[in-house]
Amino acid sequence: MKNYFKDGIKGFRHFVEDGETEEATRRLIDKIKENRFNAYITVCEDAVERAREIDKNKGDGRLLGMPIAVKDNLSTRGVETTCASKILRGYVPPYDATVVERLKENGAIIVGKTNMDEFAMGTTTETSFFGSTRNPWDEDRVPGGSSGGSAAAVASGECIASLGTDTGGSVRCPASFCGISGIKPTYGFVSRYGLIAYSNSLECVGTMGSSIEDASLLLDVISGKDSRDSTSIDPTLYRRSSEKFGKIGVLTQFFDGVEEDVLKHVWNAIHKLEDLGIEYEEIDLPNLRYALSSYYIIAMSEASSNLARYDGVRYGLRGKDLAWDTTFSRIRAEGFGKEVKRRILMGTFSLSAGYYGKYYLKALKVRNLIIKDFEGAFRKRKLDAIVSPTMPYKPFKLGEKIEDPISMYLSDIYTVPVNLTGLPSVSIPCGFSEGLPIGIQLIGRAFDEETIINIAKIYEENTDHQKKVSGLL
Repeated sequence: MKNYFKDGIKGFRHFVEDGETEEATRRLIDKIKENRFNAYITVCEDAVERAREIDKNKGDGRLLGMPIAVKDNLSTRGVETTCASKILRGYVPPYDATVVERLKENGAIIVGKTNMDEFAMGTTTETSFFGSTRNPWDEDRVPGGSSGGSAAAVASGECIASLGTDTGGSVRCPASFCGISGIKPTYGFVSRYGLIAYSNSLECVGTMGSSIEDASLLLDVISGKDSRDSTSIDPTLYRRSSEKFGKIGVLTQFFDGVEEDVLKHVWNAIHKLEDLGIEYEEIDLPNLRYALSSYYIIAMSEASSNLARYDGVRYGLRGKDLAWDTTFSRIRAEGFGKEVKRRILMGTFSLSAGYYGKYYLKALKVRNLIIKDFEGAFRKRKLDAIVSPTMPYKPFKLGEKIEDPISMYLSDIYTVPVNLTGLPSVSIPCGFSEGLPIGIQLIGRAFDEETIINIAKIYEENTDHQKKVSGLL
């Protein structure tokens, strides 16, 4: 039996060229409906029809016939979009997010909306109203979050590539836990129009693939200036890259809290890059120790503001009470999950009179210091990238941390600085321990995605980790 999904986009193109898009898409939809990993919330039933049209009329586009999954906080015209929350059940957007438009313009087939932590608030995809997603490498373990469904779908062969969103590591964490490649671009590199907001100043749309080549192709398709998003930027104005790489900086200051086998594989990857001609230097960024605290104050404050619109009146979950204030309270109590309520309450407190200056304003000042730390490191030390583990440990058991929010938040210690600074970052697999994948993170200068992607490609071409991911399919 043919495996349509093992070799990613490059392999799948052969089946499109041979007129087998419909057959492959039908097999894919059947596989999704088996629901082994609970990676999807909604399946796009018109995907097979779209594939049939491609076989009949061909067409063009860089992603022609490619089955792509989309995280369920990105608006899709005519397809229910829930953010994995009860409060948005039944909401069907009348428009596509810009990134979805660009996928369709390039011939992609949207096969479904993937599971996620509710409103992208979580690190495990366990806070979803629709149940937990399971890790394809071990179904008793978490796939990471909040884009866990998008990562699990790629790793299990339930799509060729996928879109996720990254507010504090939500693309890179599940990429690491599911053994695939994930890219978080520079803030402004990709339009956020149509992304249902959690934390406007932190979140980005990112891409995932079984290889860095697939993830980078997807990023190239969706990136660029969008007149509907005032934060989007034309990346060609800033882009810079080099075919030759001189030096990377290694963030060893956080290594004390890393699992031993994770640390071993990360160092092996660093030494492999050294063998390939890329030197490394250990670096210390003094204000990085405050990143996690700063991040959560900013993220929760923005969440409190953004989620105030969910009142049971305009869309989503409805109330029958005539009194607005009682409807508002009851709908929000019933519609939001525990983690979302926790973040709204904490964010509201941080923004309240008497505490704004002590918490939110101070967090913004710390954010600025961290930005200067990264800028100084890249400029003074002439670094091409900064390297760290993506996650401090391997995928943990389902239910292991969900009742301990502090432990959950600490999981994001290596990923949140990138969102605070707006810098680009990729996570690629760098090893396996006890059958579970381990990821390494490469952080680049603003709008220098190409350099870190090229470093990742060099590493991928000279190791066999990506082959193990393909073997899982």
